[in-house]
Amino acid sequence: MPTDAATIQVRIHELRQLFNSMDPSPFRERDLDPDCEEFIVSWARELPLDRPLRVEIRIDRERPSTTLLADVPPAVRSHFAREASLQDLRHRRLIREGRLSLMIGLATLVLCIGAATFVPTETLGTPGEILRESLIIAGWVVMWHPLEVLLYGLWPVVRERRLLDRLAAAEVELSTPATATAGAPSA
Repeated sequence: MPTDAATIQVRIHELRQLFNSMDPSPFRERDLDPDCEEFIVSWARELPLDRPLRVEIRIDRERPSTTLLADVPPAVRSHFAREASLQDLRHRRLIREGRLSLMIGLATLVLCIGAATFVPTETLGTPGEILRESLIIAGWVVMWHPLEVLLYGLWPVVRERRLLDRLAAAEVELSTPATATAGAPSA
């Protein structure tokens, strides 16, 4: 891992605080604790986009077995990889919703503008003009949602996917009281 990696530091008392205790999955497939995940993700949002990420997890009290410690980095990366794939699903669902809404919106816009051309403004006067303008405005208002989804709704999902991909590729380092004191000079 390059030395210029942006570092996210997580301090926990015990390893079980890192993972969701309600998740019955095998260790490497367990979800992170929601608070811990939110902490890591929110910190990662603040870091520069052009630098790789490193997650340093410090376990203050517990000294888990070496095999358990070896399973933590792949489990953390696996969690963020699964979250990234869920963002892909959200992205595809938003695109599908945007396309459907756009088709409905365009059809409604055409109908409203078409209906507005048949309003006899000469015979109805001001009420006819109000009706004609109302139909045109209604047609454009119906276009609001599809344009909002396709122009603005997709970008937060894409940004989140990129962030989760970065976290899935991040180097994960663990330190425990035993590893922290092992490298310290004795007095």
